[in-house]
Parts: sequence; C-alpha cells; structure tokens
Amino acid sequence: MNAQCAMCRAVLESGDDQSAAAGINDGIMFLMAVPYILVAVIGFFVYRTFNNSKKSKKTT
Repeated sequence: MNAQCAMCRAVLESGDDQSAAAGINDGIMFLMAVPYILVAVIGFFVYRTFNNSKKSKKTT
C-alpha cells in the first residue's frame, strides 16, 4: 500500500536510496492508522458504557 503524495513519490523515487522511501511509507501508514485506532477505542468504551446502562435498567 503506497500512501505517498505525488511530490513525495517523485522526490524519493529519483534517488538511489530506497530505504528512505520505505521509511516515508511506514511513517505515513503510522500517521494514518493512529486516528482510526483512537476512534475505535473510544467507540468501544462508549458502546460498553451504553450496554452496561441497558443491562442495569433491565435488572431493576
């Protein structure tokens, strides 16, 4: 999955050192994944909170 903009790709592909391009790709993927993980964690806690409140209402 190459997630580079056109300018970054052109600059990195013109050089001989492809490890820099791999590092840029890894950095972009990390920066892209963090917000999704945070939203998933927050969503899980919200779901768990609402699910627990429904269970406590049914038992009373």
